[in-house]
Amino acid sequence: MDEFADIRPYNDDEVAAVLARLLVDPELLRAISRLKFKYLAGILGWPLRQLVRGALQRELAGVNDVRGFQSVVEGYMSKMIEDSTAGFSVSGLDRLQEGEPYLFMSNHRDITLDPAFTNYALYHNGLDTVRIAIGDNLLTKPWVSDLMRLNKSFIVKRSATGPREVFKAYKELSAYIRHSIQVERAPIWIAQREGRAKDGIDRTEPAIIKMLAMSKQKQEDFGEFVSSLRIVPVSISYELDPCDALKAAELHAVASSGEYHKAEHEDVASIAVGISGAKGRVHVSFGEMLGSEFDSPEAVAAEMDRQVVDNYQLQATNIFAWRRLHGDLPGGIEEVAGSCSEAEFNARIDAMPAAHRDYALGIYANAIASKLELAGGSDVLAV
Repeated sequence: MDEFADIRPYNDDEVAAVLARLLVDPELLRAISRLKFKYLAGILGWPLRQLVRGALQRELAGVNDVRGFQSVVEGYMSKMIEDSTAGFSVSGLDRLQEGEPYLFMSNHRDITLDPAFTNYALYHNGLDTVRIAIGDNLLTKPWVSDLMRLNKSFIVKRSATGPREVFKAYKELSAYIRHSIQVERAPIWIAQREGRAKDGIDRTEPAIIKMLAMSKQKQEDFGEFVSSLRIVPVSISYELDPCDALKAAELHAVASSGEYHKAEHEDVASIAVGISGAKGRVHVSFGEMLGSEFDSPEAVAAEMDRQVVDNYQLQATNIFAWRRLHGDLPGGIEEVAGSCSEAEFNARIDAMPAAHRDYALGIYANAIASKLELAGGSDVLAV
C-alpha cells in the first residue's frame, strides 16, 4: 500500500504520465500563453496555444524523472533570478552535511519563492533538493497541483473541516514528514507558520511544532524526538517585496474592518506577482540544527524565532522604512548598501494609497524591530 499517495510528491515512475497530461491541458496552455504573450494570447488563441505546446514538448523531451523535471525548473529559476533580482546570496551552508536529511523550517514571506530560493541554494551547492509543504488552498486547478507535485511538493490539507477530519489530516502530515526524514532520508521544507508573515514579523507558531510532534511515540523523550527531525531554521530576506502593496491593502482592511475576504484565485495571482516582480537583493541564511535540549513546543518555537531573527540579513529597504517611520537608526543597527535608493523606495511607497503606506513601511521596518526585541533593547513596537 502507498500510505501517503494522496499527499506525497510524484515518484519517478509517474512523471511521464503526468507530463503527458499537462501537455494537453488547455488551462495550462492558456495560462502560459497569457504569461508569455499577454495581449496576443487573446487575439491568436488556439494557434498560439499549439505553439506553446510544441515548445513545451521540445523542452520536456527526454524528461522521465523528478530530477530531470527539476533541471528544467532550475533553468527558469536562473532566468527569474537574473531578470528580477539584483543578486542572490547564501550563508550558513557550511553547517550542512552532504547526504544528510534536514527539516528546513523557514520564515515565510512569499508563497512559492521561499522554498524555491532555498532549493536553488541547495541545488547549486551539491545538496539534495527539498520536499515542499504546500497548502491545498493553493491547488485550485488540477494543473497547478500536478506542477507542484512534480517539483517535490506535498499537500497540507488546510481545507479539512471538523475536528476529527482536521486531526486525521495533521496526523498523516506529521507521519509523512517524519517518514521522509527518518526512513527515506529526504529533506523537507516547511514554513514556521501557516500563511505568510504579511506584516514582516517572523514568528514561529507553536502549533506547527505540535503538529510535528503528533508522530512522536508515547515513550519517546520530546527533546530526542526534536533532535531526530534534524530541524534547521532558515531566514530569507528580500530587498523588495513584489507583493508589498497587496499585503498593505490586506493589513489595512483587517485593521479597518476586522476582516479581509480573498478573491477567487487570489493566492495564485500573488504567486505570479512574486515571481515576476522586482525583488532587489535576496539572501538565504541557514542556521544551526536544533538539538535535544527542548521540553516543549513553545521552547522549540522560541529557539526558532531566535535563530530566524538573528540570522535574518537586513536589507537597505529595512533601513529606509525604519527611518521614515521612526527617525534615526537605533544603536546596533548599521546602514546597509542596496540596489534600491532611498528616493526610489520612498517613491514606491508613495505610489500606494496614503492609508496603506504605514502598513507597507511596517512590512520592511519590522525586521529591525524584531532584531531590537531579540537584543532586549527596544521600546518601539512593531507596526
